[in-house]
Amino acid sequence: MSAANWRGKTALITGAGSGFGLELARLAARAGMRLVLVDVQADALAASVAEQRAAGALVMPFELSVADANAMQAMAEQVEQQWGAPHLLFNNAGVGSGGLIWENSLDDWQWVLGVNLMGVVHGVRLFTPMMLEAAHKDPAWRGHIVNTASMAGLLNPPNMGVYNVSKHAVVSLTETLHHDLSLVSEQIAVSLLCPYFVATGISQSHRNRPAAGQRATRSQRVGQAMMDKAVQSGKVSAAEVAERTFAAIASGQFYVYSHPQALASVQTRMEDIVQGRTPSDPFAGRPQVREQLRDALRGD
Repeated sequence: MSAANWRGKTALITGAGSGFGLELARLAARAGMRLVLVDVQADALAASVAEQRAAGALVMPFELSVADANAMQAMAEQVEQQWGAPHLLFNNAGVGSGGLIWENSLDDWQWVLGVNLMGVVHGVRLFTPMMLEAAHKDPAWRGHIVNTASMAGLLNPPNMGVYNVSKHAVVSLTETLHHDLSLVSEQIAVSLLCPYFVATGISQSHRNRPAAGQRATRSQRVGQAMMDKAVQSGKVSAAEVAERTFAAIASGQFYVYSHPQALASVQTRMEDIVQGRTPSDPFAGRPQVREQLRDALRGD
């Protein structure tokens, strides 16, 4: 689908109040698209809605958690009734989390998997059939689904296991979705967005976390500090990633990377798997980082 064909079409974006979602909304508004904007944070959503409407876009806002199956169902039904199937579907909402994997509580698992994985699952299961029906009725209809994973879906950095698990699942889901759709339709394409450390609000995801009684462990505090530093020092902006994503849609590109240079580590991991090697040390080139992390986790 080329940019020239986006005017008047519908884009549905989850996590639309900040980060990638906000930048995707801005680009879609500039392209003359109608916008379905979804976010759990009321003030961020309201600001995004106001901005896109000021830019001339028609906007249908929904304040909800993508982990809430019933809320997502109701939203999908309203979108279908008013605007029909979305042409661009961005399953983008996500949260960050760290800590040694055995220290993550059930609440940690349910929150991160609920948003990062089940949010994508709900988007796919609710809107793909809708898009297929639209395609069946109109041979000229075209759609594209973009799921936001992470480089953590292709690697396994330590002290962020719950996040890694959620993003690996999104990678698997999206690759499978591509294969499944290719068997039944040529009218709907799929892309997988795998950003690395980009300046977004993901390191402050806990601001929207449901109340939980457990105090953060040492490893979780360390993980939070490391994520804050990495995200804040990111040299690639969310706006740049959004532009790359729209370019990938236009060209039919499946994998979208914010930092292609990080693929060297992915290649090492793939070689470990193929050759049956023990997973390589992720800090082999930065031993000082391993020492800092080890000391922080041990309290030395």
